Amino acid sequence: MVMLKRYRPHLLLSGFGLEEQKKLHSAKVLVIGAGGLGCPLLLYLTAAGVGTIGIVDSDSVEESNLQRQILYTEADLGKLKVDVARKRLSLLNSKTEFVLYPHRFTVQNALEIIKPYDVICDGTDNFQTRYMINDACVLLNKPDVYASIFQFEGQVTVFNYVNKEGVRGPHYRDLFPVFPPQDLLPNCEAAGVLGVLPGIMGTIQANEVIKIITGIGEVLSGRLLTMNTLNFETHILTLPNAKGGQTMVTKLEENPQASCCEIGKGKKEVPEVTVQELKAKRDHHENFQLIDVREKNEYEFVNIQGDLIPLGELERSLSKISKEKTVIVHCRSGGRSSQAVKLLREKFGYTNVYNLKGGILAYIDEIDPSLPKY
Repeated sequence: MVMLKRYRPHLLLSGFGLEEQKKLHSAKVLVIGAGGLGCPLLLYLTAAGVGTIGIVDSDSVEESNLQRQILYTEADLGKLKVDVARKRLSLLNSKTEFVLYPHRFTVQNALEIIKPYDVICDGTDNFQTRYMINDACVLLNKPDVYASIFQFEGQVTVFNYVNKEGVRGPHYRDLFPVFPPQDLLPNCEAAGVLGVLPGIMGTIQANEVIKIITGIGEVLSGRLLTMNTLNFETHILTLPNAKGGQTMVTKLEENPQASCCEIGKGKKEVPEVTVQELKAKRDHHENFQLIDVREKNEYEFVNIQGDLIPLGELERSLSKISKEKTVIVHCRSGGRSSQAVKLLREKFGYTNVYNLKGGILAYIDEIDPSLPKY
């Protein structure tokens, strides 16, 4: 009787009856990442009546999370996200069981965590974990409901899904076999994100989970939904290798980045200076140039008085870069500035440029904690 009352709007849908609702109640869904994507995912899966939901996240609630992570409030600052999420979600649906994993998702625990669940949801924001989730899903034959967000744009698809005809769709490595260089794209904390965007994408992920469990509709497998919230353009792209299985996965990699970036295989190291060395140069009034290769909006949020030359404008701005003075280049954490130093040295012959190790984040941590961190 409780199910009939609570889920009456579902039961009134054509093709969605009591049996479909019972499938949701019996299902086990794992959500990896309780952040911007994970919050709406968790809310709607709980409201829909999913019986068991696992939540993987080792982070605590920070003030900058509140702009988009709608499970949390100011009273939750400093608390573990998984604990806050369970408390809040249990008030929404006391019949749902929550299993918490308040630690990092790693090669050592990935298979053990994923194994009991029917559907896996990727709510993460870094390449390392995306590849681990994908590979574990392939090895254990689990569907991977994937989404990613960047500033104003988002995308959603379902990887490694076997349809009613027994045809397996592509997985993440069928699209991107090679692990990209570290810091190729910054995460939400580095690049910014429109607060409502993860809400939209996470809700679409929840929709795909419900379709997978109940068997209704057409799952977004072999197709990628993209959305630009600035002009509301949406596209559904047919993915290459739509039948999947083109790239074999035989084990979880300990550190895919190392093999793909050819660490230890003759790769030239970028010369660096530390933030302490930068401070010493300033204290001694040395004549050097500091260049900030972040974007204008990042610079306006916080800066350490460097000359702003965004990475994309570097080649057009060589006249602004000294060849006589020591030049120290920095970004948020060292990735983009490392690329800039390598470009200036190898392509344009600068021998006087150095990367600031750890970027502005290291400067804030070790030199000036009063500056705002992002």
